[in-house]
Amino acid sequence: MIALGGSIGTGLFVASGSAVSKAGPGGSIVAYIGIGTMVFFLMTSLGEMATYFPVSGSFASYARRFVDPAFGFAMGWNYWLNWVITLAVDISTIGLVFKFWFPNSYGILFSLIAFVLIFMINALSVSSFGETEYWLAIVKVITVIFFLLVGFLTIVGIIGGQPVFGSNFVYKDAPFVGGVPNIVQVFLVAGFSFQGTELIGITAGESETPSKSIPKAIKQVFWRILIFYVFSIAVIAALIPYTSPNLLGTGASDITISPFTLVFKRAGLAGAASIMNAVILTSVLSSANSGMYASTRMLFSLSVNGDAPSIFARVNGHGIPMPALLATSLIGLSIFGTSVFGEHIYTFLVSASGLSGFITWLGIAVSHYRFRRAFVAQGHKLSELKYHAMMFPFGPILAMILCLIVIFGQDIGSFVQFDWKSIIISYMAIPIFLVLFIYYKIKHRSKLIPLEQVDLSVYKKKS
Repeated sequence: MIALGGSIGTGLFVASGSAVSKAGPGGSIVAYIGIGTMVFFLMTSLGEMATYFPVSGSFASYARRFVDPAFGFAMGWNYWLNWVITLAVDISTIGLVFKFWFPNSYGILFSLIAFVLIFMINALSVSSFGETEYWLAIVKVITVIFFLLVGFLTIVGIIGGQPVFGSNFVYKDAPFVGGVPNIVQVFLVAGFSFQGTELIGITAGESETPSKSIPKAIKQVFWRILIFYVFSIAVIAALIPYTSPNLLGTGASDITISPFTLVFKRAGLAGAASIMNAVILTSVLSSANSGMYASTRMLFSLSVNGDAPSIFARVNGHGIPMPALLATSLIGLSIFGTSVFGEHIYTFLVSASGLSGFITWLGIAVSHYRFRRAFVAQGHKLSELKYHAMMFPFGPILAMILCLIVIFGQDIGSFVQFDWKSIIISYMAIPIFLVLFIYYKIKHRSKLIPLEQVDLSVYKKKS
């Protein structure tokens, strides 16, 4: 439920409208199915490694262990940066969301209250984090199910006036608008929407029965997410023409442009904007809560591996890495402060994490490819694995190809037009990752680990 809730957020409730507008009904559905399929393979790859090596902050540990210590170092700090900036952005967004109800209030006050609440949830215990995420996820899941029901009834004309059926799917240039280039651009939107599924790997180290819970989560979460997203986009595309300017909104604070709100209004539901504002508030709170948890555990993992100061590896009596939590909170709060004192600095920091999620996914695919090859090269049998990734090596190879396409092709037009400002904003995450990687290479002279020397000794764990 945590991974399911973490993947259903503003990417679905708001940004899905821009996907339909850009690539049309058919193009957006194809893009989400394509990225969803890639994420499925990534999750099975992560599941195979996480059930064999269930460690907190798994991505950095796997990359360090199966590929190159420099790769693990860059992966870990990249992921930490991604989530700590996401935490700051979400805290800022919470203030904007509350302004919908209290337009004359100080949004920063609501942001700070939310920040303190999220810190306390993460400081109490792992179970408090999980319980909070569970109930926030329930709210979002119920909203999507209700939306799909209302949308279907509206499409066939039972409520909301005349039936539309599939008329908007063949309206003007629909169903595929802009062809393959536009579908590739929507890959980025779809990818951001699905990010959060990798939290399964982060939580593996604190799961009581990882060999059972991880495979179960992967099987259930993927299909539910894919169905929710694809069906929701199909409903949006059926009821709202792709040419509608209302679909172009991407800001989580402007609830009136949420495609969910538009569909509810078409169905004649009063107070649709307030309902969606409340749901989006739960989504942003959930994202901030996940961001605090994920970045704290990654900093803890980096410290355990010697890639961060040793103080961050300390845990209290409740198993909480308190120094890592405090440091992450302080940095997140500082980044949030730049939104108040320097808009350009804030924008720069946000752009720095733009592609971090795709870089993480690429790292997971590379790590799994190396893990399986090393496993076989050292004479192990696949029967020793408690969970098998599907269609190896096709899965990780497909994930690597699609991630590279999105990473380098997300804003290819800026190179054609020589728009250097756009290039810097769009691709900032790449040089940051490379600087981290090269820094470690130079300092420690690390090399790609030969398959025969990859350390496959099993961590002591619960099963």
